[in-house]
Amino acid sequence: MDYIDVEFLTSASSITECPQSDLPEFVLSGRSNVGKSSLINAMVNRKQLAYVGNTPGKTRLLNFFEVDHRCMFVDVPGYGFAHRSQTELIQFGKMMDDYFEQRENLKALILIVDYRHKPTKDDVTMIEYARGQQLPILVCATKKDKCKRSELSKLKKVISETLNVPSTSIIDFSSQTKEGVEELWSKLNEMIGM
Repeated sequence: MDYIDVEFLTSASSITECPQSDLPEFVLSGRSNVGKSSLINAMVNRKQLAYVGNTPGKTRLLNFFEVDHRCMFVDVPGYGFAHRSQTELIQFGKMMDDYFEQRENLKALILIVDYRHKPTKDDVTMIEYARGQQLPILVCATKKDKCKRSELSKLKKVISETLNVPSTSIIDFSSQTKEGVEELWSKLNEMIGM
């Protein structure tokens, strides 16, 4: 893979703290421990740009990464595992609503699910929310390398039916083997207009 110039710009706790930029933005969402940081690192050919933690739920802010001066990856808090107070959850909800509703250069939601597990209610809520915002959606099924080949079509069918997306539109992804990196970049470049 060619060298990709990438820079972590900032972490924002509200829409007012988001960077001023006219670059197209892709928001990456998924439950905690689904492999969001690993996917970002694989996409930009770096080992440790995005923090990969042993403790799920470390991302608590909107994290902005400028990629090759052509787009922005926005890593949002994972849902599911983390022990959070009701107050924190309400703050997160407002932060996410404001971001989705007010960020004009938001191009698509990249919903990241684990190939091995049925998508959660939170995944379904997120994809329905994005549909309600009329936001294009890309579904990436990570950790394909950890699945048995004989189970892949059955596992993909579960993801497809749970999220109500065609199985042919789901991107098979592995941050270990780099499968899916080129396909995802191809889809993002189409949306960027490159």
